[in-house]
Amino acid sequence: MMLENGKTMPSVDAWLREAKADSSAPACGMYLTHNGVVRATPKAEARGVETDGVAPGHKVGGMVFGYDASKVQAAIEATSAMPGIGYVRVWLASGELAVGDDIMLVLIGGDIRPHVVDALQALVGTIKNECVSEVEREA
Repeated sequence: MMLENGKTMPSVDAWLREAKADSSAPACGMYLTHNGVVRATPKAEARGVETDGVAPGHKVGGMVFGYDASKVQAAIEATSAMPGIGYVRVWLASGELAVGDDIMLVLIGGDIRPHVVDALQALVGTIKNECVSEVEREA
């Protein structure tokens, strides 16, 4: 159960190999990943919510991304405690990012699909809504 950081996203293949070699692997019947990337469509347009970022109809050229490591770690720990979850790993970028750059990688392993899907949904939602700062820059 770990948080990592860096400019270059780690290899999903390497993460899966490591997860399958972890002591939790015998109890894990599936793994799910989430790879978030910077998109050109503003959050206000894509999600239909008001933001102080780029206005709907305009294009995003990039963003400044940051996060609160202690909040992310708490979210990872809460996810790890969910029913059936045996493995959680998160990587987050930071700083200036361009359209197409990786923002985050999340890997969750657990016993059955409903548990793993629920855990991924909960963790990514918590990270996006409570732990990160995304400041869009107009193209």
